[in-house]
Amino acid sequence: MNTGFADIQPYPFEKLAALRAGVDLPDKTSLDLSIGEPKHPTPALITQALMDNIDKISKYPATRGTRELREAIVTWLGRRFGLAPNSLDPERHVLPVSGTREALFAIVQCVVSRRSDQSLVVLPNPFYQIYEGATLMAGAEPYYVNCSTDGLPDFDSVPDTVWDRCALAFLCTPGNPTGAAMSLQRLEALITLS
Repeated sequence: MNTGFADIQPYPFEKLAALRAGVDLPDKTSLDLSIGEPKHPTPALITQALMDNIDKISKYPATRGTRELREAIVTWLGRRFGLAPNSLDPERHVLPVSGTREALFAIVQCVVSRRSDQSLVVLPNPFYQIYEGATLMAGAEPYYVNCSTDGLPDFDSVPDTVWDRCALAFLCTPGNPTGAAMSLQRLEALITLS
């Protein structure tokens, strides 16, 4: 059994539910911001597309998705971010995933080496729970970088000895759960550091 299981913290929403247990808020309604799942009906065009393609669910999808899906993703990214034509290759730069947790977990397992003194992962704090869980399950040591008053991780506070051992650093901008966005200069400095 992977010993990392013993270090995994309860999911924040479980902690929140425990804190709220037994609390009665008469005449008050709460706005549930506990988990990022849809709160509105599925748009009709999505429902129709699913119904029109129901015959395709009898086969497992390819890991890479269909060529058409990858091309549509590249087209959307180009339009959304004003990218130069052909700057993304749907064969090399796109891998659809079921959700961010699966992709984030997998990338940590791929990047972190258990046989290295560089098995350290830099995490913003607060953070998306999967960062820590994936780090621990990869046998790596998490290094937490607290956010400053602007809601951004204080990467300047990270000692060189940590950067020297760093196999991976999580950058999330806008940050979850703070919503703060890093400047282009800050991102460039971190990329240069890497």
